[in-house]
Amino acid sequence: MAAKPDDSKKRKHDPTAGGKSAPKKLKSSTDKVLKKPHKSSKQLGDKKPHVPVDSKRERRLQAKELAEARKKKRKKHYTLEQELASLWEKMRTRNIAKEERSRLVSDALKKMKGKIPEIASSHVSSRVLQTCVKHCTQDERNAVFVEIRPHFITLATNTYAVHLVTKMLDNASKEQQAQFISALHGHVATLLRHMVGSLVVEHAYQLGNAAQKQTLLMELYSPELQLFKDLISAKEARLVDVISNLQLQKGSVIRHMSSVLQPILEKGILDHSIIHRALVEYLTIADQSSAAEIIQQLSSPDLVRMIHTKDGSKIGIFCVKHGSAKERKKIIKGMKDKVGKIARDKCGALVLVSILSIVDDTKLLSKVIIRELEGILKELLSDQNGRRSFLQLLHPNSSRHFSPDELAALGLSVPSLVTKSPTEVNVALGEEAETSGLGEAGKEDADATQSSHVNEGGKKDPLTRRQELLVHSGLAEKLIDACCETAEELLRSNFGKDVIYEVAMGGADSILRPTLDGKLETLHGVIASLAAHPKMEGSDKQHLFEHFHSSRTIRRLILDSPSFACTLYEKALKGKCSIWAEGHSAKVICALLETTSSMVHKLVKKEVQPLVDDGILKLAK
Repeated sequence: MAAKPDDSKKRKHDPTAGGKSAPKKLKSSTDKVLKKPHKSSKQLGDKKPHVPVDSKRERRLQAKELAEARKKKRKKHYTLEQELASLWEKMRTRNIAKEERSRLVSDALKKMKGKIPEIASSHVSSRVLQTCVKHCTQDERNAVFVEIRPHFITLATNTYAVHLVTKMLDNASKEQQAQFISALHGHVATLLRHMVGSLVVEHAYQLGNAAQKQTLLMELYSPELQLFKDLISAKEARLVDVISNLQLQKGSVIRHMSSVLQPILEKGILDHSIIHRALVEYLTIADQSSAAEIIQQLSSPDLVRMIHTKDGSKIGIFCVKHGSAKERKKIIKGMKDKVGKIARDKCGALVLVSILSIVDDTKLLSKVIIRELEGILKELLSDQNGRRSFLQLLHPNSSRHFSPDELAALGLSVPSLVTKSPTEVNVALGEEAETSGLGEAGKEDADATQSSHVNEGGKKDPLTRRQELLVHSGLAEKLIDACCETAEELLRSNFGKDVIYEVAMGGADSILRPTLDGKLETLHGVIASLAAHPKMEGSDKQHLFEHFHSSRTIRRLILDSPSFACTLYEKALKGKCSIWAEGHSAKVICALLETTSSMVHKLVKKEVQPLVDDGILKLAK
C-alpha cells in the first residue's frame, strides 16, 4: 500500500492561476519617479520630523565603542598600542628637550619589554620602536637586539617590521652585525626572492665587510659552499677561483645558481647590488645557452634599474655588447627621459659610453640619447660624470679621461659569448688552470687583454659611427657654441677643462675638421680674448694665466695646436710676455718656445728668447 504523501512538505499555496508562480515584474528606471510617496510633508502640513542632536551623538558614541571593542578582541595588544601612540606623538616632536625625550623613550621600552617581536609587525608600534631605537641609550638598544634576535627572519619578511630590522642594523655594533649575518645563514636565497626580505639582505650586504659579503654570496653559488665556507679565504673573491681551488663541478654550480637567480629575475627584483654581483659571477662561468638566456632576459627597459652599481654597470655593458639589435633597441628606448640622470651617475655613465661606442643604429641614438644630452649640455660639460659621453665621442678610450679600471670594465665580455679564441678568453677572465691562483699581476694582464676589445659587438666603422653621432647629428656644433658661451667657467673647472681642450683641438683624428673649422677658430678667439684681460693687482679672482687649471689647459693647447698658439700670441701676449714670466703664467710663456711648430717659434722668438737668455724663464728639458 503506497504511503500517503506528507502534507507538511507540500508547497505553500500560490494564488496565481494553475499553481504556477507569476513572473517577477522588472523595475524600470521610471518607477521611482512615478511612484508617489505614501505621506508627503506637504499633505501632512508639517515639516520633516526633527531628530534630537543628543540621539545622533549617542549613536556615534555607541558605534565608536563597538568598533573599539572589536579591535580589542581582534588585536591582542590594542590597548598597549594606543598608549605607545600617545607617547610617540610627544617624543617625535622637534622642540622637545633631550631629557624629556629620553624619559618618554624609556617609558615606551618598559611597556614593550617582552612583547617587542609581537608588536613590531604593527603599523603604529613599528614606528614607535624605530624612534625608540634611534634615541635610546646603547644599553636599551642592546636589550631590544637581544629580544628580537631569535625572530630576525620572521621580522625581515614583514612589511612594517623590516624598517625596525634595518634601523637596528644601522645602529648595531660589529659583534651584533656579525650575529645578524650569521642568522641569515641558509635563508639568503629565500629572502632574496621576497620583495621585503630582499631589502634586509641587501642592507646587510652593504654594511658588511669583505668576508661577510663573501659569506652571503656563497649561499647563492652552491649548497657545498655553504658547508665548506670556512675553507674559502677572503682573497678568493671570484667564483672561478673558488671552483678551481675546491674542485667543484662547474655544471652543478651553474644549475644551482640558475634555480636561485631565475625566480628573482622573474619577480623583477633587480635593484640590489648583491644580485648584480651574483649575476656577474654567473655569467663568467655560464655556458653559451645559459649566458645568452640571461642576456636576453635582462635586455629590457628594466636594465636601467641595475646600472647604478659597479657590477650592475658591467651587466649593462654585457647586454649592450652581446645583445641583438632588437635587444639593444629595447635598452635604449628604456632610457628615454632618464638619459640625464644616467649620464650624471658614475656607473650609469659607463653604460652610456658603451652604447655610444657599440650600437650601430645612430639614428635611434641621436633621437633618444643625443637629443636629451643636448637639452642639458651646459650642465653636463662641467659635471665629473656627465662629460664622459662627450669625451668618448671626441677622444675614445683615452687614459686621460678614463681610469684603468673603467677602461677594463668597458672591455669586459662574457667568456662563452665572445668570438675570440678560448685561450684569449681564459687569459682575459682568469679561467685557465695556470691563472686559477690569480695574483695582482695576473689580474692586470687580464685587464690589459680586456681593454683591447672595447668596441666588440658593433659592425660599423668606429670613426663613421662617431662622425654620425657627433658631426652629422649637430651635437658638435652645439658643443662648440656651449664652449664659447661658458669658456671661462670651463677653463677654470677641474672637469670642464678637459672638454674645452678636446673641442678646441678638434677631437681625436681631427673629427671636427674641416667641417667646423670656422667655429673652432671662433672658439680660439674667445679663449684668447678672455686671456687678453689685463692683470688686476689685488683682485680676488685670478687671471686665466695664473689660475691652476686654466693655465695648464692653455699651455696644452699651445703645445698641441699651432693655430691656437698664434691666435693667443697675437691677441693676448704680444708685447706682454715679460709681465707673465713668473708664477703659473710662466708655463704658458715657456710653451711658446717648447712647441714643435716652427711657425710659432718664428712669431715669438724675438720677444721670448731674451727672457730665456736672461734666466727669467726656464724651458723644460
